[in-house]
Amino acid sequence: MNVRETYHSAPRRAVVYISGMQQSTGATPPRVMTIAGTDSGGGAGVAADLRTFAACGVHGCVAVTAVTVQNSVGVTGVHTVPPEVVAAQIETVAGDIGLDAAKTGMLATTEIIEAIAAACDRTGIGAAGRTPLVVDPVAASMHGDPLLAASALDAYRTLLFPRATVVTPNLDEVRLLAGVDVHDRAAQYAAAKALHALGPRYVLVKGGHLREDTDACVDLFFDGDTFTELPGPRFATGNTHGGGDSMAAALASGLARGLAVPAAVAFAKRYIVEAVRSAYPLGAGHGPVSSLWTGRPWWDEPPL
Repeated sequence: MNVRETYHSAPRRAVVYISGMQQSTGATPPRVMTIAGTDSGGGAGVAADLRTFAACGVHGCVAVTAVTVQNSVGVTGVHTVPPEVVAAQIETVAGDIGLDAAKTGMLATTEIIEAIAAACDRTGIGAAGRTPLVVDPVAASMHGDPLLAASALDAYRTLLFPRATVVTPNLDEVRLLAGVDVHDRAAQYAAAKALHALGPRYVLVKGGHLREDTDACVDLFFDGDTFTELPGPRFATGNTHGGGDSMAAALASGLARGLAVPAAVAFAKRYIVEAVRSAYPLGAGHGPVSSLWTGRPWWDEPPL
């Protein structure tokens, strides 16, 4: 069998010809794990995260925490995964494939959060570890359906927030976790301070639910000393399902690609603005934000 390699200008990329058949050998991209629940309608959860990872040029890995029965209208059922299985997913991937960043989504119960915190410590994720951790403290679906046991709020505060590189709550989650009801910009600043006091290195308070802002959507980034407002357009659409998941996934992707935290936050803001701009209707309820804006429509091109 004759084998020859032709190296192209792209780093670490080769095309291998074996007996007249061309095989592509690509460079390994950064690897990011989502620790979250499923959405059977494909709008949020691990489905949204994996789409975002691919759009941001990273390889997505998954630790499933719960399976939801869900469509565009609402959530009608939740089946949680045993905590030890959640932890095993994290550890088996980290030990073989390796991870450049991780993010959390729907975690459902205190026991699952405890298992995740322990697995992160064992694998160097978050806190002083080598792998940054983005904590998106999902408490309810956009339809208002609960996705987190009330008793698990303390586990977020005491276990995950101190391990987080960045936390990314929306205003409803801010109220539950920090006790701050955000109705204006001043309260958004106060919320960022209250959340930072719980232990994360950085806080991103998302402003999508702040009705005071009629023309803009202002997210607030806080590093413990300095506040940075990240304004973006506000779109007249109800198709924002999976928006919080997607922004946190884009942030984790930026960190995995080696960006400093402020740059990764700006990267995520740019991503989610375009994802909401490109959102599409789906079913009878809320459609999802879209990652398709990043892609070249290769399927419309002539076949090779």
